[in-house]
Amino acid sequence: MTITLDSLEPALSVRQVLTLERVLAGEPEVVAGASHLDRPVRWVHVAEAADVGVMLTGGEMVLTTGVLLAGDEDKQAEYVRSLHRAEAAAVVLGLGRAFPAAPDVMRRAAERCGLPMVVLHRPFPFAELTEEVQSRLVRRKFAAVSLSEAVRTELTALITAGAPLQRLLDEVARHSACPVVVTNLAHRVLGTAGERPAVDDVLRDWERIARQAGGTEGDGWIRAELGGRGERWGRIVLCGYRGDTATGRLLADRAAEALVLHRMLGGGAACSWEEQSAQSLLTDLVSGVVPARQLLPRARAAGLPVNRRTFVPLVVRDGDPARLERLLRLLGLPGLVAELADGATAVLLSLPRDQDGGALAEHFATRLRTETGPDHTVVAAAEPRAAWDDVPTGLREAQHVADAVADSSAVLDLPPVVRLKDVHLRGLIRLLRDDPHVQSFAERELDGLLRETDEDLLSVLRTYLATGRNKSRTAQLHHVSRPALYRRLESIQVRLGVDLDDFEQAASVHIALLAHDAQQQ
Repeated sequence: MTITLDSLEPALSVRQVLTLERVLAGEPEVVAGASHLDRPVRWVHVAEAADVGVMLTGGEMVLTTGVLLAGDEDKQAEYVRSLHRAEAAAVVLGLGRAFPAAPDVMRRAAERCGLPMVVLHRPFPFAELTEEVQSRLVRRKFAAVSLSEAVRTELTALITAGAPLQRLLDEVARHSACPVVVTNLAHRVLGTAGERPAVDDVLRDWERIARQAGGTEGDGWIRAELGGRGERWGRIVLCGYRGDTATGRLLADRAAEALVLHRMLGGGAACSWEEQSAQSLLTDLVSGVVPARQLLPRARAAGLPVNRRTFVPLVVRDGDPARLERLLRLLGLPGLVAELADGATAVLLSLPRDQDGGALAEHFATRLRTETGPDHTVVAAAEPRAAWDDVPTGLREAQHVADAVADSSAVLDLPPVVRLKDVHLRGLIRLLRDDPHVQSFAERELDGLLRETDEDLLSVLRTYLATGRNKSRTAQLHHVSRPALYRRLESIQVRLGVDLDDFEQAASVHIALLAHDAQQQ
């Protein structure tokens, strides 16, 4: 969209013009149309002719002494009507020889038409008013154009540098000095920017606000559509913009252009804006940096039901987020899906309180394993949470469980949904993995293997201990004969100086190996 000087709306209203110092010197009084003083003034024009309307194009503030109208009430009424037909912003009458007071005919006609009519009680050089208003309008228009180009340049540079969506929105919020919200056509919030308390105030009642923002603009709510090739897919909203409307629309238009370009260039990106929104929310929940209560407006605005719900935190290992999204839709389970890190994907289910969260998690996991195979996916879960404030703890618990079985899921007989009670010693070791004493113990116990970094023997040892020292199962999983396995186990025992047939020594090595593996993650 190309913005030209002529296409920009002015930055002054009739009300603002009347507050200018030079105008105040003329002692202005509004005698009609007082409820229409917020009309924008596009230009100032001095005109005495009765048919002045034919010379106007709309938005002008017309200045007159009425010298050609004195003594003819029909001309006075027609003068006002012609201004109304031409969509003038206001008429300003300088009192003097022609009219010592506001003529009733003009005042009544202006009131009927809704045309602001102002009289100046003191003699006033119209040239000064014209010069003042015109210079201000031109300066504001060029300032708006300059701002528009500056914003376009900055956003384009960010896109070229590969900046994420959030960085672009932060820049738009910096220029607009108000909360910025991006939504899809269903009003689901895809991104926000601005001062956190102000954004939270907007999101707290977003459903109602979104319906208002989708209608006519007002009170600084300015929107621009997002889309291309004849198809809309979202909108950006400046929420409570305090500058003039024209500049706000410029900012929204420039932001919309940049967001469309960003989405086009990121067509092959790893995740969509919807996924990025869910990822940001769930990552903040897991990290605990932001209190859960402060994230509640974001969750509600992202489309997650939060009132009188039971929340089931899940973490899926090696699960495709898109597949998980599709499965949730297929099963009719409301929730959010977001890829976290290291192959883990968080799934937060939001269920009515009369539904069995544990049973539905089992059903979800069983369907997922049916599609992907039991050796490819681990579904870890925390107990259902009835309070939103408990969700971060639940997500961290599920993540801990998923991490605890990450390296052993292929050799452990896991249930469809793995919980804290299923990880036993492995879970405890993972919690203690950063303790210096545990690290020193692991290095000391495994020194004979770690010094030569024999990954093959470490892998055999890992499987042997995880299967409960089952030699047949270990040989099968490593595709070697039993004699070959015996030789490897003998080599392991020699290097470590232990007897793996001794329960206590085997347990000590097992704990050390669990600690070593946990430290590598």
